[in-house]
Amino acid sequence: MTVPVTTETTTESTTTDPAANPSRGQLPGLGAQLLRRKPISQMASEAGSGEGGGLVRSFGVLHLTMISVGATLGTGILVILGESVPLAGPAIWISFVIAGLAALLSAVSYAEMAALVPVAGSSYSYSYATMGEGTAWICGWCLVLEYAVSVAAVAVGAGQYVNEALAAFGQVPPDAMSQPPGDGGVVNIPAVAIVVLAMVLLVRGARESAWINTSIVIIKVGILLFFCAVAFTAFNAGNFEPLMPMGAAGVSAAASRVFFSYIGFDAASTAGEEARNPKRDLPRAILLSMVIVTSIYVLVAVAAIGARPWGWFDGTEAALVQILEELTGQPWIALVFSAGAVLAIASIVLTVLYGQTRILLSMSRDGLVPKVFGHVSPRTGTPAAGTLIVGTAVALTAGLVPLGALADATSIGTLFAFALVNIAVIYLRRNRPDLKRSFRVPLYPITPVLGTLMCSYLMANLGADTWAVFGAWMLVGIAIYFGYGRRNSKVAALSEPDYRELTTMAPRQEPVKAEQP
Repeated sequence: MTVPVTTETTTESTTTDPAANPSRGQLPGLGAQLLRRKPISQMASEAGSGEGGGLVRSFGVLHLTMISVGATLGTGILVILGESVPLAGPAIWISFVIAGLAALLSAVSYAEMAALVPVAGSSYSYSYATMGEGTAWICGWCLVLEYAVSVAAVAVGAGQYVNEALAAFGQVPPDAMSQPPGDGGVVNIPAVAIVVLAMVLLVRGARESAWINTSIVIIKVGILLFFCAVAFTAFNAGNFEPLMPMGAAGVSAAASRVFFSYIGFDAASTAGEEARNPKRDLPRAILLSMVIVTSIYVLVAVAAIGARPWGWFDGTEAALVQILEELTGQPWIALVFSAGAVLAIASIVLTVLYGQTRILLSMSRDGLVPKVFGHVSPRTGTPAAGTLIVGTAVALTAGLVPLGALADATSIGTLFAFALVNIAVIYLRRNRPDLKRSFRVPLYPITPVLGTLMCSYLMANLGADTWAVFGAWMLVGIAIYFGYGRRNSKVAALSEPDYRELTTMAPRQEPVKAEQP
């Protein structure tokens, strides 16, 4: 069978190493470099060939699903419910449905791309394969914002539940040790401690971390269902009248904020190089996790509003534990729930921090960030050095920045990255219809178009301050690209003849690294 000249290709991973490629020429012009795409099969050939060794393929569909559920479930319900209900009123459950629909539209695009490009870089890698280095850098930089800041945000939320648990027994921790500077404290020590613990677990090994995460997810689902059982005993239908006191605009504004609650479903896509059968299992895990998370979010939101009028939530931190304490009058129940909530949020910190390190690993392979992020420890099979660097930076952020600013900044970076994934699906369907897809987005092109529009709509509903932070973050990213990434890009370092050869050769079967005994 004749291979079309546009077929993506691969060579040995050393082909794209500037130091090992004597035929490389000078960097191409800026416009040409920004549009240079990395062949899909080249990404596959590099999987498992990083500094110090490759990642180990040990995850099945259960582990992958639990990674996505662990990275997603709990954030909005356990952390920012008190900040979101005043925006939408009793219709907060509708806001969760809208945000879930927006996430689902992007989730199916993630499922197609994850099966097509089963590597560790998530939407960064998808953008590099379709829209070129410039878009890939922007997407990767957004993901750095999304993952790092969301880890810090949920760690701050976990700290709030620690404080609530202690307060139930009259042991109120001093603000200096439990709040960030913006909220009257010096450093949020509980938040820092949770990030450090997750960092240590990830350095030890991905498989061990996955089993711990699966156990915590089971506990997390259990405590949320327990809350619903208690809250429905005090259910008052009158709490839902009027349904939308702030109007449709309030529901939309709340949907933009609670979209933060769905951040993490794409975490499974960062495990593309550690999945035993990524083309089959990644789409299943992504979609299954969305069904689980959305169902539980809506159930808990309805139970919470049924138990307390919507005005009660204004300014309330750790709302669910306070509802339990008021309904039962038993401090030990609040303590048990708070302990479960801390574990639940800790699993988000663990899985999202995992995803952050894998994205930086992919960017390091391409030369866009320093090599230290791409070094995989031969002993643990993890990017240990990168994990320590990222974990330390996130711990400092969690200890020093208030929750509200973190949540909104995370949402805007995530929505931008999701929109790019939807565009990547459209691009590859139009330009590479020959590629074998184990999962295809249903109702194409309506679904990815709606996904892009929905992400854009939710971004537009975020505040001016959030856009200012996003703009500043993008300017920093542009400076880093021109200061480091442009000069060290491995794809850009190829001479024009080598680059043309790389993109016209026949693809090779993706290597699969067996699970270590």
